Amino acid sequence: MEFSQLRIFQAVAEEGSVTRAAERLHRVPSNLSTRLRQLEEQLGVELFVRERQRLQLSPAGKVLLDYANRLSTLRDEAVAAVQGGQPAGDFVLGTMYSTAATHLPPLLARYHQTYPAVNLQVQAAPSGELLEGLMAHRLDAALVDGPLSLAGLDGVPLCEEVLVLITRPEHPPVHSARDVAGRAVFAFRQGCSYRMRLEAWYAHDHTPMGRVMEIESYQSMLACVIAGAGVALMAQSMLDTLPGRDQVQAHRLQAPFDHAVTWLMWRQGMLGANLQAWIDVQQRETIDRRSARAISA
Repeated sequence: MEFSQLRIFQAVAEEGSVTRAAERLHRVPSNLSTRLRQLEEQLGVELFVRERQRLQLSPAGKVLLDYANRLSTLRDEAVAAVQGGQPAGDFVLGTMYSTAATHLPPLLARYHQTYPAVNLQVQAAPSGELLEGLMAHRLDAALVDGPLSLAGLDGVPLCEEVLVLITRPEHPPVHSARDVAGRAVFAFRQGCSYRMRLEAWYAHDHTPMGRVMEIESYQSMLACVIAGAGVALMAQSMLDTLPGRDQVQAHRLQAPFDHAVTWLMWRQGMLGANLQAWIDVQQRETIDRRSARAISA
């Protein structure tokens, strides 16, 4: 069993498709199929079963994936150790969509410049899916809505967000969920932490949410609100980046629903060189940002 085989196995397990895994690894599908078949023959078990045109892990495959993820992490740590503890190898970071658009760009630029030997991969998804990926070892760390008290996780805060409900400009002031009762709501799919916060806001005022329309981008949410089709919740920092923001009115929610803190989370005991380097960059960026605000003030 070779690391190259395990890398192929991991990619197919995560993508659920040999074709998509081949695209990700920049190889031909037939090569991946052959290497997987050889791995199954070496182990004497089937690693995948096909269900509805998608490859699903067999019970043996699920066991192997856990070990493969741990071996991959140990490989990266070994490389960093023999190179004097310098960050190197793969580092997979998950992030919420809003964080990716607003806070991540300067961090990515700084990290790439400081640690060019690291192959940093970024995956954006709702917080719930990011936590699943973190616990399943598909992610090395994730920027999620926190703080979290899940067993087995550690973390540090990144930034605080102000949450606003956006409506058409002519909408009266929104003091509670009752002021938007019955209006359609545009939100990400289930698992989005901001959607759960919005549901809690409605529940706090004993007001049923209007029909939820699931949309996969903040730009589309904004366009729908501009068209007068409903309301949406997002961070003020996200709204500030969107063209057309002057065509909606932002209403800050009442406390404690008006703010959220984004945290960097990782599995306990998995603080390797790559992750420590990211934490260092994140902390330096925060200090520089505060210094810049103090000077401008």
